[in-house]
Amino acid sequence: MPAKGPRSAKLTPKWLTVVGIGEDGVAGLGDEAKQHLAQAEFIFGGKRHLALVAALARGEARQWPTPFDAEMRDVLALAGKNVCVLASGDPFFHGVGVTLARKVKPEQMRVLPAPSSLSLAASRLGWALQDVEAISLHGHAIDLIRPLLNPGARILALTSDGDAPAAIARLLDELGFGPSRLTVLEALGGPDEARRSARADGFDLNNISPLNVLALDVESTPDARILPLTSGLADHLFEHDGQITKREVRAMTLSALGPRRGELLWDIGAGSGSIGIEWMLAHPSLRAIAIETDATRATRIRHNASHCGVPGLVVIEGSAPRAFAKLETPDAIFIGGGGSDAGVLEKAIKALRPGGRLVANAVTLEMETLLLDQHTKRGGGLTRIAISRASPVGSMQAWRPAMPVTQWSWVKP
Repeated sequence: MPAKGPRSAKLTPKWLTVVGIGEDGVAGLGDEAKQHLAQAEFIFGGKRHLALVAALARGEARQWPTPFDAEMRDVLALAGKNVCVLASGDPFFHGVGVTLARKVKPEQMRVLPAPSSLSLAASRLGWALQDVEAISLHGHAIDLIRPLLNPGARILALTSDGDAPAAIARLLDELGFGPSRLTVLEALGGPDEARRSARADGFDLNNISPLNVLALDVESTPDARILPLTSGLADHLFEHDGQITKREVRAMTLSALGPRRGELLWDIGAGSGSIGIEWMLAHPSLRAIAIETDATRATRIRHNASHCGVPGLVVIEGSAPRAFAKLETPDAIFIGGGGSDAGVLEKAIKALRPGGRLVANAVTLEMETLLLDQHTKRGGGLTRIAISRASPVGSMQAWRPAMPVTQWSWVKP
């Protein structure tokens, strides 16, 4: 008797079809996309997309609500029906497909992508996509582009509207990247496609289509504000009143914190915000909350965060440990100021998730005593950091030591 094969798994019906569409509308769709679009009972999309397929679609057209519903309630309410969603280009490149995938299982979706606007832009420019920095500034602060501004970089940026290219050009000029060449690619793939270029310091393009991709060939002047790719940014890149973890100690502190993709840091007693800022600069997925009791410093942290290209840094004005209430559980904690205040260290340890890392720096005897006690109780690592810098003594040079720092690093069991 022949052996029985494995039982076939019951397939979940693909009730949802996501169709990527370009500016050429129905003409650019493949036969499969046209078929599912024509058979759909309900079709969701923006006003422009729905107009592009009106001649082919037979189902009920539903325009996205304003404001956009990221929970996709209207789509999910039709689960099991034959539903089609229209998206710009590749639905999984900063598109609605990403939002839907959080709510709908992959086996329930059929996705038919079109070339993304960045793919089209790269093909027009002859740029290798693997060598290009890609960023979405659609609905986001243009400050996010700052960390990408290195001489020789090529950047493709999705923008929010027709005013964004000029605003980005002004920012580049202010930062010392005036010689950079900016190319605006408008309405890519459609009958009104256009391409225009100008230098950042002489940007004079007008009447730019809101549907544009901005390409940047980055060049700099000698005094450009360039953010290095390593930890330990120069102190002058941060505004501060002296309350800042200095460059060399900051680099060692970030090494001890060991940022990992998607993690959240609490920066307690943030001062200038330099630790939280450099934590976020390590990878776009990283987040940080800066806790600072002084209102002036809190304002300065926000300024520093924007000027270093991480405007998403969250600043909490308040005293630790009271400020910890209702904050999201951290993956890592840095204590740079106020650590010797009553309850701060103990409550920070309690708040840290299991397996999370805590790093605390001490320059005062009181804080050092506290860290020595915690090391005795809990283990971890102790490091003594002593930095000396050469400075003039008359006509000669001599070493001047900075205040030594005692650093305790610990992983919560």
